[in-house]
Amino acid sequence: MRKALFLLIAALAPAQAFAANQVALDNNVFVERVTTDAAGKQRVLLEEPKVVVPGDRLVFVLNYRNAGAQPADKFVITNPMPSAVRFAGAGDTPPLVSVDGGKMWGQLADLTVPMADGTRRPAQPADVTHVRWAFQKPIPAGATGKLIFRGVVK
Repeated sequence: MRKALFLLIAALAPAQAFAANQVALDNNVFVERVTTDAAGKQRVLLEEPKVVVPGDRLVFVLNYRNAGAQPADKFVITNPMPSAVRFAGAGDTPPLVSVDGGKMWGQLADLTVPMADGTRRPAQPADVTHVRWAFQKPIPAGATGKLIFRGVVK
C-alpha cells in the first residue's frame, strides 16, 4: 500500500512544462483542503500533497519569469496532465487543451474523441492529456506571472 501511495504521489508531480525563449518556469502542485472554524467560516488551504486519495482536488501552479534581456515573443507553455488526474478547469487565463497527446489543440467544448465504432463523442475533462497557454503579447524582460489549472485525483 505504501509503495502504491508513493507511486500515486509521484504521478501527480507536474511534469516539466515547456516554454519558449529565455523563460524560467517553476511548477508546483497542491492539495486543496476546505476547513471550517468554530464560527462556521470556511477556509481554503493549499497543502503539499503528502497523501492523496481519489476525489482530492489539486491545484497546479506554474510561475514564470522572463530571465532574458529581451521580451519573450510568442510565449508558449505546454504542460502534460498527470495520468492519475482529471482536468478540472483553469484560473483566469484559460488554456487550450489537447485530448490526443498534443497533436490538436482547442477549447474543450470544441474537441471530440474517436470511439471504437468510428464515431466521435464530445471530449470530456477526463480526456485532457495536455494544457497549453499561448500568449499573444510579448513578456517584457524581467516580468513574472502565474498560471493555474486544477485537477481531481482519479
